Amino acid sequence: MNPELSLDTLRSCLEGILPAGLATCAPDGTPNVTYVSQLMYVDPEHVALSFQFFNKTRENILANPHATVLMMDPDTAARYRLSIRYLRTETAGPLFERMKATLAGIASHTGMTGVFRLRGADIYRVLAIEAVPGHSLPPPVARAPLLPALRRSVDALSACRSLEHLIDTLTMRLERHFGIDHQMLLMADDAAQRLYIMASRGYASSGAGAEVRYGVGVIGVAAREQTPIRIIFPAAEYAYSRAIREQLEGGELAGQLEAGIPLPGLPEPSSQLAVPVRAGDRLIAVLYVESAQQCRFDYDMEDALVALCAMLGPCMCALQGDALEDDSPAAAHDHPAPDATAEPLRVHYFGRDGSVFLDDHYLIKGVAGSILRALLEDHLAQGRSEFSKREMRLDPRLRLPEVVDNLDARLILLSRRLADRSTEVRIEKAGRGRIRLVLTRPVVLITD
Repeated sequence: MNPELSLDTLRSCLEGILPAGLATCAPDGTPNVTYVSQLMYVDPEHVALSFQFFNKTRENILANPHATVLMMDPDTAARYRLSIRYLRTETAGPLFERMKATLAGIASHTGMTGVFRLRGADIYRVLAIEAVPGHSLPPPVARAPLLPALRRSVDALSACRSLEHLIDTLTMRLERHFGIDHQMLLMADDAAQRLYIMASRGYASSGAGAEVRYGVGVIGVAAREQTPIRIIFPAAEYAYSRAIREQLEGGELAGQLEAGIPLPGLPEPSSQLAVPVRAGDRLIAVLYVESAQQCRFDYDMEDALVALCAMLGPCMCALQGDALEDDSPAAAHDHPAPDATAEPLRVHYFGRDGSVFLDDHYLIKGVAGSILRALLEDHLAQGRSEFSKREMRLDPRLRLPEVVDNLDARLILLSRRLADRSTEVRIEKAGRGRIRLVLTRPVVLITD
């Protein structure tokens, strides 16, 4: 292989902006040339081609695994020739899902939505790369390098001493250092096979507690396959407002379309990138960024955010236990007693799924809902307002998972959701390892 050329330096040719030409040969020597919808970077030695139709190209490859690809740089029009050898076809898994999502964006970009259907991702080994002689344009003006942004972000995250501070620092650094205006961090709930928004930035509402099921859209596929999913053109089938509503309409929640927390997001994103946040082999969260600009997130941006999330996951695990608290003593608060003359706030708790409604308005469900119910029960029965996380972890009413309870993340979520939806109920830090329930109105708890 030409030592001066590599797939790493030519990844812009593999974005799908310009179709690549593929030449194959039948056993009798008859050549065949066609365009391929997607030529995807896999690693420095492999590429993947989309398998959509069983045609002459497919027949030739199965009989003779050697082929040649002609690709073009979309910025300079420089052309390069790859000599490749077919290895295998993948019809499921991370690589297949990445190509499927990318192909959906390409189909929309080229007016071929509904025509492109991925049957498999054909994996090829790259044997040689050569530049094709010809005229080309000067390279575009280099953008700001991403490594300094990555380093500054890592330094800031490393200095965080609580989970909540870590999450807030992440969203701020993505905006400041990477110029990413629209972003979400969603925590994983493996038991329920869903994610819920912990933090967001750039939207009219925070969406704290809004859910995405594994396998739905860019975020859900990234969670299910634990692989980055990136789309640089609009893709209608990966638009969340549509995907989630269609999922609800076809399921048991058809009559509760308005009961869930609205998912924030651009109505028609032109670029999307979802990156799993892991600690070892365990999924912790998914970082999602989007933009109205096409081709906003390239391979380099994906690499940078993957590296950032590789550091983020272990940090999140290490800081579990420090949510809503720090090493300083809690500030003194003089909370007035609830106005006894005010009409009581009706808190309706449904044990089936842990959902909570405040005066018939949906608040939250699941573990976070069970936490609020337990706090209110003890407050009403015993007059308590302060609680330790140690006792909460031992409380069977909270429905915490046995292996990884994520209590701290649930408390942050509940705190933010209450801040979004209620002025009568909130929770706050009350010292190390303790939280305080604050009520400004009498409460009536109804459980079903």
